[in-house]
Amino acid sequence: MAKKTAVVGSGIAGIASALRLRAKGYNVDVFEQNSYSGGKLHSFQKGNYRFDYGPSLFTMPHLVDELFSLFQVDATSYFEYTKKESICNYFWEDGLRFQVKADKNIFIKEASRVFDESEKNLSDYLQSTENKYELTSKLFLENSLHKFGTYLSKDTLKAIFNIGKLHLDSSLNEVNERYFTNSKLVQLFNRFATYNGSSPYKTPGIMSMIPHLEMHYGTFIPKHGMHDISQSLTQLAKDVGIKFHFNHKVDEIVYDQNQITGLKINQEHKDFDVVVCNMDVYSAYNSLLHKATAPKKTLAQERSSSALIFYWGINKNFKELDLHNILFTEDYQKEFDHLFNKKYFTEDPTVYINITSKEVKGDAPDNCENWFVMVNAPTNCGQDWSKQTTYIREKIIKKINTCLGTKIENHIELEHVETPETIEAATASYQGSLYGTSSNNKFAAFLRHPNFSSKIKNLYFCGGSVHPGGGIPLCLLSAKIVSDLVPKV
Repeated sequence: MAKKTAVVGSGIAGIASALRLRAKGYNVDVFEQNSYSGGKLHSFQKGNYRFDYGPSLFTMPHLVDELFSLFQVDATSYFEYTKKESICNYFWEDGLRFQVKADKNIFIKEASRVFDESEKNLSDYLQSTENKYELTSKLFLENSLHKFGTYLSKDTLKAIFNIGKLHLDSSLNEVNERYFTNSKLVQLFNRFATYNGSSPYKTPGIMSMIPHLEMHYGTFIPKHGMHDISQSLTQLAKDVGIKFHFNHKVDEIVYDQNQITGLKINQEHKDFDVVVCNMDVYSAYNSLLHKATAPKKTLAQERSSSALIFYWGINKNFKELDLHNILFTEDYQKEFDHLFNKKYFTEDPTVYINITSKEVKGDAPDNCENWFVMVNAPTNCGQDWSKQTTYIREKIIKKINTCLGTKIENHIELEHVETPETIEAATASYQGSLYGTSSNNKFAAFLRHPNFSSKIKNLYFCGGSVHPGGGIPLCLLSAKIVSDLVPKV
């Protein structure tokens, strides 16, 4: 008889874990407290506009395709996407605009011209980002850092031998300043620290490998928007026999003599042989594992940044904007000092604008656009978010008007707002952090919670708050690591 597995939470990592364990022969039930799957990766309709709620960047699509291939299913019958020719449009207040092309050679030539940097410096930098990825991906991204066997591989020995090239003792900003003299180009590459909710002035230089993931693999857009990733995988899961239980809040992960026995839901015990927890690990220990000894050092780590998001229905087309757009602050270091130290917004934020209607037909009415307008935010520590929202909304509008030469307030016909407080309430992400813990020190990768419990047999963890980290690709990799750890039926 096939063993029974319960997955707590149906974020992208939870769905992927369910699929991988189903492919290994387990019977799988997924329990989700919300009425929908996907966690942060879902969408909503407001008026005539559709908005993706959370993650807006799609890269490394092969990690999604791989889940369909587990069942010998043609992925395109469930899920389609296209590759973007341009990655992101960047704007500065002095009028400089720069579009990053997906073709690396074109990027090098155009960046050299616009930022007055040598093509060799740019080429050398991108090669270094690739080298870091190749040296560390097997160790940091694809295997458990908390299993002794990981450190006996040739890949690990190679990484250790080349440890000086990983820039663990330098910040990302310091590494970027060694390669480039133009402060705007440094800022452009510093931005990649935000991909895991960290500060470029604190996170180690090894994080310069992140641009490689974007520039090598490219950026993509699902045919029906970002939420189509989670929804297509949910449909696949249902088709292969995985059962979803929505509006089912798990009260407790139950174990006896350090062995998983099941879950408690509505005071009823449900037997399971294996439990995979896709809940924010901090919240999980405080609400589902309150009888277990919590890993205090792990849970005490600095949280990643959060976000404040305005979803705007805009009654105008802006041809200068693309799917991904960044309007930079004039003082990047001050912005991160406010985020992580002062815990409130600077008066000059960096603004990210995502517009899926540029690619997804029907996301906005004709001659209109659906704007996902986000600023990095401090974690929820009891701030007055009503006041903070009013304050930052004014600063965002000022930034947009300066960079685009418009009066955007005249074109906003509807609005919805999410704050760190509402994100925390909706997703159980402690303090509303988007990526669990930050990577603001060189040991962060080793300090993340492991994908398994060393105290409770058959209890596993996946998602952005555990190894290897946050963001869609890393969440999918966390599911793969869990699958590799769980024994075959």
